[in-house]
Amino acid sequence: MTENEVAKQIVDAAYRIHTSLGPGLLESVYEVVLAYELEKRGLHTVRQQTVPIVYEDTRIELGFRADLIVEDNVIVEIKSVEVVAPLHKKQLLTHLRLADKRLGLLINFNVALIKDGITRIANGMPD
Repeated sequence: MTENEVAKQIVDAAYRIHTSLGPGLLESVYEVVLAYELEKRGLHTVRQQTVPIVYEDTRIELGFRADLIVEDNVIVEIKSVEVVAPLHKKQLLTHLRLADKRLGLLINFNVALIKDGITRIANGMPD
């Protein structure tokens, strides 16, 4: 399954969850429910995956934790905030680069329409 096919499933699942639960819950709730929905669809999903980084030729085991990694190729960063800051987008791009992944989705569930809360971040792949 390509990154784009996985992303389509993630967006569809986020829409379904947002329609059912609405905005205003904690990020951890959306994370658990999204992981459940994706696994129900047969997608391998890992929550709070520790991703090591290499700094000055030294491997540091706890570089960061990815909210979700789906099918080992798409990182999902979940937010439930009033406004997504530009820093959130840069943070996801850094995570993609350090994890050697090409596609990430930043999903803010604290919006009236979920389509306004989804941002696609690409690391070296065509839009």
